[in-house]
Parts: sequence; C-alpha cells; structure tokens
Amino acid sequence: MEYLQLTGYIILLIIWVKWANYRRSRHLDKLRLLPPGPTPWPVVGNIFHLGFVKVPHESFAQLARVHGPNVMTLWLGSMCTVVISSSKAAHEMFKNHDVALAGRKVYECMKGDFGDELGSMITAQYGPNWRLLRRLSTTEFFLNSRLDATSAIRSRCIEKLVQSIQDASGNGTKSIDVGRFFFVMAFNLIGNLMFSKDLLDSKSKKGEEFFYHAGKVMEYGGKPNIADFVPLLKSLDPQGIRKNMQYHVREAFRIAGGFIEERMEGSNEKVDKKRKDYLDVLLEYCGDGVEGPSTFSSTTINIIVFEMFTAGTDTTTSTLEWAMAELLHNPHIYERLRTELRSTITPNQKLEEKDIDNLPYLKAVIKETLRLHPPLPFLVPHKAMQSCQMLGYTIPQETQVLVNVWAIGRDPKIWEDASVFKPDRFLDQDKMVDYKGQHFEFIPFGSGRRMCPAIPLVSRVLPMALGTLLHKFDWVLSDGVKAKEMDMNERMGITLRKAVPLKAIPMPCDG
Repeated sequence: MEYLQLTGYIILLIIWVKWANYRRSRHLDKLRLLPPGPTPWPVVGNIFHLGFVKVPHESFAQLARVHGPNVMTLWLGSMCTVVISSSKAAHEMFKNHDVALAGRKVYECMKGDFGDELGSMITAQYGPNWRLLRRLSTTEFFLNSRLDATSAIRSRCIEKLVQSIQDASGNGTKSIDVGRFFFVMAFNLIGNLMFSKDLLDSKSKKGEEFFYHAGKVMEYGGKPNIADFVPLLKSLDPQGIRKNMQYHVREAFRIAGGFIEERMEGSNEKVDKKRKDYLDVLLEYCGDGVEGPSTFSSTTINIIVFEMFTAGTDTTTSTLEWAMAELLHNPHIYERLRTELRSTITPNQKLEEKDIDNLPYLKAVIKETLRLHPPLPFLVPHKAMQSCQMLGYTIPQETQVLVNVWAIGRDPKIWEDASVFKPDRFLDQDKMVDYKGQHFEFIPFGSGRRMCPAIPLVSRVLPMALGTLLHKFDWVLSDGVKAKEMDMNERMGITLRKAVPLKAIPMPCDG
C-alpha cells in the first residue's frame, strides 16, 4: 500500500513539474515578445534599477538609453510597464494604436468612494462616459468662443496677481515665493471659471479650506505607493496614502458641495448672471440618455469641479515658476524678452491677450520651458485595453504605458543642445512646432484621444501671466544669489516642480 502511495506521489510530482515547466516556458515566450528591458528581480522587479537619488523620469531615461531607446519594458513589482522614450515610438503609439492604448491605469490612491462614479475624465476608462465628458470640455468649457468671452476674467485675475505681489514685496523691498503667487492666481482663475468668484481672499474661509485639501490631494497623489507594485498589500494600505488621499478628497467634495448648494438655492447673490460659468453648464446639462446620463448627479459635478482645480492649478504653477527661474538663470534671455515687451507695450499700457501674437519671443520662452520642464514628466499613465503590436513588440492587455515626455523633449537626436534653455529654436519658421499633439518630439500636453483638453486656455494664461509680471516688475534674485549659482534641480509631486522654490524680489518698473 505504501509503495502504491509513493508511486502515486511520484507520478503527481512528475505531472506537476511538467505542468510548471510548460507554464514557465509559456511565460518566457510571452516575456520574449515584450520590448527589451533590464532583467527583473523576484518580487520587486526592476524597482532597484531605478536608484534612489535621481527623479524617476531621469532614471527611466538612463535605463532606456541602455535597454530600449524607443520602447522599453520595466517591471515595477508585479506591474508590467512599457515606457515610451522617443518621438518615433510616440508617433507609433498615438497614430496607430491610440484606441488600444487609450485605457487609464488607476493607482490605489485614486480608488475610493467615488471611483466608479461618472465625472472623472482623468481616471475614467475610454468609453461612452469618458467621451461625454470630453465632448463637454471641448464644446462648453474650452471652446475658443467661450474663452474669448471670459478674457476679462483672466485679465482681472492677473491684475490681482500683480497687486498681491506689490503688497507682499513691500513695493520691491522684500523677496517673495514666486510659485505660491502663481498658484493662488491659477486657483482663483479656476474658481472664477467654475463659480464666478475668487475662492482665495481674506473673506473666504471655505476657499482656504478647499485650497488646503486640494493641495494635500496633490501631495499624496505624487507619493510612490508600494501598494501599487505589490498586490498583496493593496488592502493593507501600508503607507496610509489611500486613506489620507480619500479623507482630503471627501473634505474638498464637502466644501465644493456647499458652493453647488448655494447656487442651486439661489443664495449666491454676487454671481454675475450675465455670464454662464462652468457650474451653470453642469447644473443645466440635459443629455439625450443615449451616451451617458440625462443629468449629472451632485457627486458627478463634485468630481468634475475637483478635477478642474487639481489639473489646472499645479500644472500652471510649475510651468510659470520654471519659466521665471530659467529667465533669471539666463540673464541674456531675460533681457531679450524684456526688450521685446518694452518695444511692443509701452510702460503705461496693460498687456492684453490680443498682444500675444506680436510677442514671438515670449511664446518661444513658454515653449522652451514646456520642452525642458513639462508639467507632467510622464503623461498620466495609459493602459492597454487590448493587446497590440508596436515596433515589432507585443504590448499585452492591462499593461501600463508610460510616455516619458521629459526624455522626448531632451532627446539629443532631435534637439540641438538638448539640455540648454534656448528659446530661439522655436523661432525658426521652417521648423515651427507647437504643443497641440501633432509634433511628437514636443508633446508636453499629450496627444491623441487622451490629450489635455485645456490647451486653448493654457495657451492664453501662460504668456499673459509671465509677460505681465516681466512688464510690470524688474526681477532680482534674493539673498545675493547669482544667476549661475541658482539651484535648478527638480522634485517630483504630481507635477514637476523646482526642488528649491524660486524666491526673488519684484521691483516696480520705472514709468
């Protein structure tokens, strides 16, 4: 009897070994079809290949130069990730596989009480609900005719930015945290577009609370979360990131819900009823019920409102702070831009949006800033909704796809003196490129279906804000810091920010 049992165990062991070898060979065949990449370690994958000193996009770029300059595979724990690092691969992705790769990889911190609710254009998977939100953005929020009608709002927000800088700097006697003022301006601009009022002023305690919770959400959203890479830890949330993130989301929703209730009850008497704001559009929405709901729930409106703030403030702030930093770091470029502004706009004049087309060097400075310092060094993560073949490799379904726009913007095969801040490269009419998604060597706002819908607004706000501050003030670095000694290192959050915030003294211009 024992002999028969032993024989049975041996037979089962042989069958199990053969089955395991078969599964392993199938797995290796699958791996061989993936783009090249460094050999992953058990459990942690390639996480230790990224190092602990450099920011992730730079580590990814270095690995890509060795293992796959166009497309590369990395295993972040158990998460299979394909990294796009060249304009060639980006062109292939967005032109030939845009639908297949239009899914969205949703991280653990983004999953919460509202994860399945319509309203998130950032995290929603490609489908009817997402298309509805996208159509609403392009036809209601960021349509050029609507933006033309709201030019006075942007002008007023920038005038308040100038006044607040004058007050805080003691009329040119104190240094200021430049990024902080840009953030408040961007936050109030979104507040006016959404609710027709400033949310950050001395009278708005609710606005200050909303500002705080929105900032904490962006902070936690930028933290690396081990639960994303080790599935067994998802339910444990060992770093508390999802718990903290969702707390601040709920608090922000509570405050935004109060603004919405005020509007619905007609208690907000200060709203300018001559102009329909974004909240009016959402409250009055009446769909056909074929693709998406016939009306939006309060939770859906909350999500849309919140994403407007989170997507529109930090990205604007980081770009403007980097632009100002690069100008102060390169005095000859700063002086050339000041000369253009002064020759086009007299000292007593106010810069207006209609003047921007007459300021090509200002626009070139904005473009060069976006090339060197894209707001998101990786586009918001894509996900393969179905397997596809790209550049001779297989990208399996459910794979995370990261587009390293930071690396693409610094590719020495495309850009001469790729790491040098040279706005002149965007003045050559024969090589004119823009950031609207068709020039794949320059896609700071993405391309294809998932491209940022707010580009028409961004292209107005960035040059207006930067140009106005250079027109109104002479900027001097604080604490005796010399231009070439500035700390130009990066730090990662949701967006790419300066490691050391820019501090400078704004001195009123003569005249």
